[in-house]
Amino acid sequence: MSDRTMTRQVLLFISVLSLSSVHGQVSYSIPEEMAKGSLVGNIAQDLGLDIKRLKSGRARIHFGNSAEYIELNKEKGVLLIKERIDREAHCVQTTPCALHFQIIMENPIEFYRITIEIIDINDNAPVFQKDSMKFEISESAVTGAKFVLERAFDSDIGRNGLQSYSLNPTDHFVLKLHGQDDGSKKVEMVLQKTLDREKQEQISLVLTALDGGEPKMSGTVQIHVTVLDVNDNAPVFTQAIYKASLVENSQRGTLLTTVSATDIDNGSNGLVTYSISSSKVGILDLFQINESNGEVRLIGKVDYETAKHYQIDIEAKDQGGLSDSSKLVVDIVDVNDNNPLIDMMSTSKTIPENVPPQTIIAVMSVHDPDSDNNGVVNCVLSENIPFTIQSTSNGFYSLVTDSDLDRERDSEYNISVTCSDEGVPSLSSSVTLTLQISDVNDNAPVFERSSYEAYIIENNTPGLSIFTVKARDADWNQNARVSYILEDSSVNGVPVSSYVSVSADIGVIHAVRSFDYEQIKDFQFRVKAQDGGSPPLSSNVTVKIMIQDQNDNAPQVLYPVQTSSSLVAEMVPRSADVGYLVTKVVAVDVDSGQNAWLSYKLQKATDRALFEVGLQNGEIRTIRQVNDKDAVKQRLTVVVEDNGQPSRSATVNVNVAVADSFPEVLSEFTDFTHDKEYNDNLTLYLVLALAVVSFLFITCLVVIISVKIYRWRQSRILYHSNLPVIPYYPPRYADTLGTGTLQHVYNYEVCRTTDSRKSDCQFARPCSQNVLIMDPSSTGTMQRMQSEQNILDEPDSPIEVCYISVIIFSVKLYVSTCLSKCICDFICLKSSMCRTWGLSIFRNALRSTYGAISAPWSWTAALVK
Repeated sequence: MSDRTMTRQVLLFISVLSLSSVHGQVSYSIPEEMAKGSLVGNIAQDLGLDIKRLKSGRARIHFGNSAEYIELNKEKGVLLIKERIDREAHCVQTTPCALHFQIIMENPIEFYRITIEIIDINDNAPVFQKDSMKFEISESAVTGAKFVLERAFDSDIGRNGLQSYSLNPTDHFVLKLHGQDDGSKKVEMVLQKTLDREKQEQISLVLTALDGGEPKMSGTVQIHVTVLDVNDNAPVFTQAIYKASLVENSQRGTLLTTVSATDIDNGSNGLVTYSISSSKVGILDLFQINESNGEVRLIGKVDYETAKHYQIDIEAKDQGGLSDSSKLVVDIVDVNDNNPLIDMMSTSKTIPENVPPQTIIAVMSVHDPDSDNNGVVNCVLSENIPFTIQSTSNGFYSLVTDSDLDRERDSEYNISVTCSDEGVPSLSSSVTLTLQISDVNDNAPVFERSSYEAYIIENNTPGLSIFTVKARDADWNQNARVSYILEDSSVNGVPVSSYVSVSADIGVIHAVRSFDYEQIKDFQFRVKAQDGGSPPLSSNVTVKIMIQDQNDNAPQVLYPVQTSSSLVAEMVPRSADVGYLVTKVVAVDVDSGQNAWLSYKLQKATDRALFEVGLQNGEIRTIRQVNDKDAVKQRLTVVVEDNGQPSRSATVNVNVAVADSFPEVLSEFTDFTHDKEYNDNLTLYLVLALAVVSFLFITCLVVIISVKIYRWRQSRILYHSNLPVIPYYPPRYADTLGTGTLQHVYNYEVCRTTDSRKSDCQFARPCSQNVLIMDPSSTGTMQRMQSEQNILDEPDSPIEVCYISVIIFSVKLYVSTCLSKCICDFICLKSSMCRTWGLSIFRNALRSTYGAISAPWSWTAALVK
């Protein structure tokens, strides 16, 4: 203010409090009524802050519920006057008068407490509540009579407040001031010269009130004195000071107290009336006194938080104008009638779920205007939330995280802060803060199962959907977007990607190829589920694919073997009983389960009444007694079916010979072709074999004679020597053509011939049956090959064993060869079966002879050595 002296004081102190977000405090002193835009102080310099910090922290002023008189210029870091400040309007008579606000910055949250003291200036002149004062004073009033004048009121305080009074003219009256406990002055007009109604009935005075400001300001009021006659006694109060207490928020009409004054005059001069003469603004709006009986009652609303006590000046006046004054002191008793006031200074709307504990999410101030315990406030949070509230300084609280947050557990918190005072009954206020928890990628996808098994039928179409794997991610949005990846692996050395594929978006597993149950029955692989976070998280699961069998393979007959150039004939004697086992059809099916369950049925037969086939085991048995009328040549067609849907089957033809003699069989099976070239080759082979055997026979005779002579010489040498003679006994020999025993449950009679030129004849030799040789060129005779058993007498030495063995088996080989040659040349000219039979005899004889010769020869060689 250019026309007044203005002083500005700055008090700066910074305190760092533990567990507190208040970083400093600054106090300024400014005069009231400063112009808009006036400088209050350089807050950046006083707080030691950088201008950039004010901008980056989005510094702002928080006034709470009070009016905003100050603004912050972040560009210069200074505080400016935003609105004119009237100290009297803001603080009334309260001293000191100050503005309290906070400067708050974010990232991180910091705030500073600012106090601005408003210095009073002399901008208000003293005023009187009434325009004029009237007195009726008896002329008999004695010198020194006192008349209480209305005091002036000055809104300014201190030196600028009311300082003195002056009265003009001073012919009859002078002023007398009395200091009081509250600092005010009691103004009395004292009669210094007796009045004479006959000389002057009306007296006009001017009372002037002066303050101490520069320049001084004043206020005046007119005093009209009417001089009365003969009233010479003034009323007198019974107490100089009355005291009363009043509970705030009391109902209108509440009686405070009753004052009393007495006047010893008689008549109308002794009639006393009461009035409130207090010059304090607002007293007459709150209290009222009964003029006749002196009862003081409440007519307005008193608030302890506004004024804690009141002083009421009461005047008692008689009809003659004489009066006396007294004071009523009213103390206001506080009640708990104010809820705590919660002011959220700064809040965070969203925080990530991985913030550390003790992170500040809000700062608030709490104030209760009540006194004592009624103004002591405690704040608590709603239960079961990971937050806590901490008191940072007097009336300021910070809301911080108390433990780890998890958005998957709670994505939003409604934090209810309740602040209660300690009054009886307690009053409280609540405020709710909604806090969103933002997601971070802290959860890997989880499959619905620990492992999967899926089934697919073989011979499927490539691209067929087999199964769907599903994984869920507890995170949100992109962090929960799951992709499915087929991990690299191999199945039987083949990459699994050539078997199956997986849809990246929905996890559907498709077959890449058609599967064959007979090649692969099952395989497994791993699928990875990966989310879209950064970095991504993943998990794996094992998927096992089971191939289900289809009936896609027909049964295969293993026995009897069907060829185009051979014939298998099963012999059944005519003496066979019912249930005689002819043969057994053996078949397999490479399918599995019921697709491989085989059943056997007789489809066609020469005589259906003679044979039957076991449904489960394929055994062909007679179902009645064989008789002479049954045909020798029987042909059976057996169907082998599996149990699939639809079923598959195979057929096999079984030739059965019903006969007791071999000629009967040969007479039925004479349709085999004769190959002249093959016959010539066989004759050539037999002639060569006969020549070789003859040479071996002659050689053996020569060797036997030589060995005999050598033995005779050795015996003579041993005879003349004294060496002991140790006898040697070789083991017995068994005929290599002895019958063997099959390892199976059943043994069958089978005579199989092979029409192949270069192949051998193969015999299935039974345990107790004989092999029938069917010779179509014979005259009906049946030849039986029986096992020969030659019981060799034990010779005296191994050399003799060798002699005998070589002779016997040479003869045998020779006879066998000759017999084979004769049969092939003269008997079996037209039958390949008989021709093969002769060749078999020759081979067996040759093999037996070789064994018989090689063993004795080795013994002899060992003995000679």
